[in-house]
Amino acid sequence: MSLSDLVFLPATEQARLIREKQVSCLELMQAHLAQIARVNPRVNAIVTLLPERALEGAKAADAALARGEPLGPLHGLPIAHKDMVETAGIRTTYGSPIYADNVPTQDALIVERLRAAGAITIGKTNVPEFAAGSQTFNPVFGATVNPYDSTKTCGGSSGGAAVSLATGMLPIADGGDLGGSLRNPGNFNNVVGFRPSPGRVPIWPNPLAWDPFVVQGPLARTVADVALLLSAMAGPDARSPVAIREPGEAFRRPLERDFRGVRVAWAPDLGGLPVDSRVTAVLEGARPAFEALGCTLEPACPDFTDADEVFQVWRAFWFVAMLGELLPQHRDRMKDTVVWNIEEGLKLSGPALARAELKHTALFQRLDTFFERYDYLLCPVNQVPPFSIETPWVREINGVTMDTYIDWMRSAYWISITGHPAISVPAGFTDDGLPVGIQIVGRHQADFAVLQLAHAFEQATQVGRRRPPVAEG
Repeated sequence: MSLSDLVFLPATEQARLIREKQVSCLELMQAHLAQIARVNPRVNAIVTLLPERALEGAKAADAALARGEPLGPLHGLPIAHKDMVETAGIRTTYGSPIYADNVPTQDALIVERLRAAGAITIGKTNVPEFAAGSQTFNPVFGATVNPYDSTKTCGGSSGGAAVSLATGMLPIADGGDLGGSLRNPGNFNNVVGFRPSPGRVPIWPNPLAWDPFVVQGPLARTVADVALLLSAMAGPDARSPVAIREPGEAFRRPLERDFRGVRVAWAPDLGGLPVDSRVTAVLEGARPAFEALGCTLEPACPDFTDADEVFQVWRAFWFVAMLGELLPQHRDRMKDTVVWNIEEGLKLSGPALARAELKHTALFQRLDTFFERYDYLLCPVNQVPPFSIETPWVREINGVTMDTYIDWMRSAYWISITGHPAISVPAGFTDDGLPVGIQIVGRHQADFAVLQLAHAFEQATQVGRRRPPVAEG
């Protein structure tokens, strides 16, 4: 089996080969490290790499296998964690020069769980500064480029993770999502990014433990791999007051399902958002695949009135709560969009927060009513395809001006604010070869159902099998 064949196998298949002793953990690790050495200098996705630690971890995993010890579902699989996630003894910068030399003394809960499942930490993946914005660049490590076109962005904020998957440098990756940071890079890199329901993957440490918007979740090359990874991430934890009690093992069930007669809302512009014609063309091309599965598609869209206000207010609240204390001393070391978001938070009043939460509740109730009629909502992940790596953020779409650095992400963050699970799954390519995904949104906490439809669509289309040229030998 060639290097490319091995590293591009689904994570489920890599795990099977290890369990059946057809491939050793060491051989698998060496193959991925070789792919990283060859490809990473061209894409800048993995920004901290610990090859010696990775090889020692692989040897230990092989020894455990030889002793007949119980194996976790991710036994022997390499993983690099997003550079927003605390990793004990491993540099964690948050993409900020303020933390350029930061080495945490504790692991985040997600790191603990993935290690317990058998995954081997090999390093960290690149992020925008403080994960702000869906364009992965920062003053510590520079920009991560799109593997399908190095002149374009890979999206973000889990951009390094998505590029690592697309190029075969990793079989699985973790990320986080507030305004689209799991779905956007999945969309821009022809991989799968899943935003689970808030509380599905408990977050610790977390100064805002009751936060209903920020989630952590899985990225992978296939939906089955995402489900496998989620099974190791999910489940209750006493340190998270919003944790969903359903155990992670629930996501190891078969994903197959009959979709005949299932009612699906079709909203290619999410009720009137400006959407680039190249994105629209790909979405229209994907529609017949859902119909062939037996889905009944109907033009319909929830009422997202006030979603912008709710998201902007709560995002500003999050920034001032998490980063506000840094502003007085480090303003000159923070990018302008982060400063702006913190300052928006400092302007917030009690009545503004109260008004936003009242509107937030009304929005959820409208979505709840909408999903009484429909099982799923199909819509764009992003309103534009990958754009120039030199462009910090999109300024206009179809002649409509974007006033802030997150306005162009409405098709993602409108979904975030509702709390519904949503996935980006590869749907096609533009005429100039840029990936475009489709967003599948499910009912409240119906995470597994979202994975089922995404899996069926993926199997019908096989779009995700198209590799970027930079990844080939």
